[in-house]
Amino acid sequence: MEHLVNDEKTRCFSVLVMNNAGVLSRIAGLFARRGYNIDALTVGPTEDQKVSRITITVNGNDQIIEQIQKQLYKLVDVIKVVELEKGKSIRRELVYIKVKADNKTRANIVEICNLFRAKIVDVAPNSLVLEIVGPRSKVDAFFDMIKPFEIIEFVRSGETGLQRGLEAIKLPS
Repeated sequence: MEHLVNDEKTRCFSVLVMNNAGVLSRIAGLFARRGYNIDALTVGPTEDQKVSRITITVNGNDQIIEQIQKQLYKLVDVIKVVELEKGKSIRRELVYIKVKADNKTRANIVEICNLFRAKIVDVAPNSLVLEIVGPRSKVDAFFDMIKPFEIIEFVRSGETGLQRGLEAIKLPS
C-alpha cells in the first residue's frame, strides 16, 4: 500500500551515471546530507558498458523533489535524470517471499499465486519460495493475502522501470 503523508508523493527517478567507482556512494551521501530518505534503490548496467542506470524511489513534496533533481545534476558522474511518471512509464518490483507451507496450506498458497500470477520458485517440505513481479500496489495486495500463512522472510528489489513507447534516456551526443 502506498501511504502519502500530507502533500508528499512517491516519485521514481531513472538516473544515468558514469560507471565509475564511488558513484553510488556519492549519490547516497547526497541524500544523507540533505536528510532525504531513499525508499528503494536499484542499480544495473546499460547497453553502454561505461554507463549505469540507477533507479531511485523517494517520497517528498514538489519542493523536495525539485531539490533532489537539482542536487543530482550537480554530481560530476550524473549524466541524466528523468522522472518515471505514472502512466508514462512501466514500473515494477521483484519480490521473493518464503512462507511456511504444509500439506494443509500448500493448495491455498498455490491458488493465491495463480490469482496474482506469482510463481513458486522453490519447494521444501515445510516452506515455499514465491516470486512476484509487478507494480507496488499488486505486490502489497499479494502480501496481504499471503500474511496468514506465516511469512518466514522476504526480499524486495525496489521499483525499477522504463519510459513507455519510444521515449528513452539517451546519452548526449
